[in-house]
Amino acid sequence: MAADMADNVVPERQISPNRKAADKGLEGLLRPQFLGEFTGQENLKVNLSILIEAAKGRKEPLDHVLFHGPPGLGKTTLAHVVANEMSANIRTTAGPAIERAGDLAALLTNLRAGDILFIDEVHRLGRVVEEILYPAMEDFALDLVVGKGPGAKSVRLKLPKFTVIGATTRLALLTAPLRARFGALYRMDFYETEAIESIVVRGARILKVSIDDDGAREVARRARGTPRVALRLLRRVRDYAQVRGDGHISLQSASDALALLEIDELGLDDLDRRVLLAIIEKFSGGPVGLDTIGASISEESDTIMDVVEPYLLQLGFLERTARGRVATPHAYRHLGFPAPEVNRDDAQQRLL
Repeated sequence: MAADMADNVVPERQISPNRKAADKGLEGLLRPQFLGEFTGQENLKVNLSILIEAAKGRKEPLDHVLFHGPPGLGKTTLAHVVANEMSANIRTTAGPAIERAGDLAALLTNLRAGDILFIDEVHRLGRVVEEILYPAMEDFALDLVVGKGPGAKSVRLKLPKFTVIGATTRLALLTAPLRARFGALYRMDFYETEAIESIVVRGARILKVSIDDDGAREVARRARGTPRVALRLLRRVRDYAQVRGDGHISLQSASDALALLEIDELGLDDLDRRVLLAIIEKFSGGPVGLDTIGASISEESDTIMDVVEPYLLQLGFLERTARGRVATPHAYRHLGFPAPEVNRDDAQQRLL
């Protein structure tokens, strides 16, 4: 529910990592096809390449794989990369789209040996659907109940060996039995600025946009370590350079374009700043509860927790305590306020 609310409340944010309708065509155009073309996530790529080579060497389908981590980091892209590396057909769906057990049964019975079934937002599968998926993943069998009442009987259909690749932004919401069916779990982390810069340069080349190193670096460092955000900002900067400049993306044009979007040098936008300002100005830096913060800026507390808070925590601008959220001295300095003197005893008490 929280994830749904986050998607619905703030779709207009340029730095939102959630997929927008306008992103779909661009992502398909820019999506790397093989592991060698995929930028970033180096440790994950090494482990995944070993898994793929081992399966190909044994001439077996790949073990079931689960990618988890924040949105916009390339989980769907990696699923397609794996399919290309395995020379396998991939069928894609999403947890919310599989409403009934019959929907999943139809998908499974249409799979061929070696196929890959990619389930995005796998944590949103219903319990009844999961019960059908368990034997399919473990025993490659489909258990169906034919008929009703006393005459009902259970029928087991054998399925060809296939691979399920799941993607989730909320690993904790996955049930333990479903998580146990995945043989390989890989966490995707935020990207380093250098990796994002390479993605921006590659994106500009495919989009036939002229960009220099300083311009690419400026877009990259404001992209919150997320490729989807970086490519979205690249499109907006491209528009600015085309209308207000000569079409070339330089440091100056990138800075001016992102300033118009109210995205600062660390990638914070208006909503991020409003959350921090509320804590600092209205509640003396905290601690303060999420519901109170949300009420003070007219935003849902779930939106703050799922969409705003993770990046502020990563930057060290926010602390989670038992009594509520606290703005750190880094947040004060970034927003131009004098950093408060931290009383060691008070700090320890907040963490208790």
